Amino acid sequence: MNALKDKKLLLLDMDGTIYFENTLFPYALEFFDLLNNTGRDYVFLTNNSSKSCKVYLEKLNKLGIKANMDNMFTSSIATIYYLNNLKPGATLYVVGTKALKEEFTEAGFNVVEDIDNAIDFLVIGYDNELNYKKLVDAVHLLKRGVEYIATNPDLVYPAGKDLFYPDCGSICNMLEVATGRKPFYIGKPRKEMVELILEKKGYTKAETLVIGDRLYTDIACGLNAGVTTALVLSGETKKEDLLTSPYKPDFVFDSIKDIYDIIK
Repeated sequence: MNALKDKKLLLLDMDGTIYFENTLFPYALEFFDLLNNTGRDYVFLTNNSSKSCKVYLEKLNKLGIKANMDNMFTSSIATIYYLNNLKPGATLYVVGTKALKEEFTEAGFNVVEDIDNAIDFLVIGYDNELNYKKLVDAVHLLKRGVEYIATNPDLVYPAGKDLFYPDCGSICNMLEVATGRKPFYIGKPRKEMVELILEKKGYTKAETLVIGDRLYTDIACGLNAGVTTALVLSGETKKEDLLTSPYKPDFVFDSIKDIYDIIK
């Protein structure tokens, strides 16, 4: 446990890790006050692409957590990095929220609504504005052979205690049943999510801790990147899931409060 006290950079999931919707978990504010007061850095590393970084920051600040753009890294940002490496300014059809489409547009991509356009990439995100037309359009594009990318593989979004909504991975599974095609997934658990942050901020892997509530994304991401991992049982994962999962965290806690107690 003493190893946790030496960490200088904490990479934190959000939904199910520090809050559910608009309700902070107990001691979340004290946890971030402690990090700020002891000179530790933190980045919110989320797969949820339904909201923009600006919206996330507004939410965090409203909840009382100090954060700015340096504290945010989302799967949509990682997807923008990836697409810029392939084809800057590409034409995209996005199955995602208005906020996600705006992020791609602001990054210089041509986001279209009409599948009769020459489309370079179909991009799927967590879409809580999903409708049937989007699904039909996606099927047509996949049958047409358009390259297929998804912001994240999460199957469910934690909306409250024992309440989960279908996430990006579930939408992609439905499209796979319809077309036989799987996307290239960005976001956690890909190690690049961590490596890009370490390169940007100048920390080492030994100085870094990943904290999250999902084994197959949060913990797998940390393991893939070679950094220390801590699972919290306040979200999707139950203790019994550890018995069958191939992803074994370095530490397991009931909640963020336990980590606060150790660091303090």
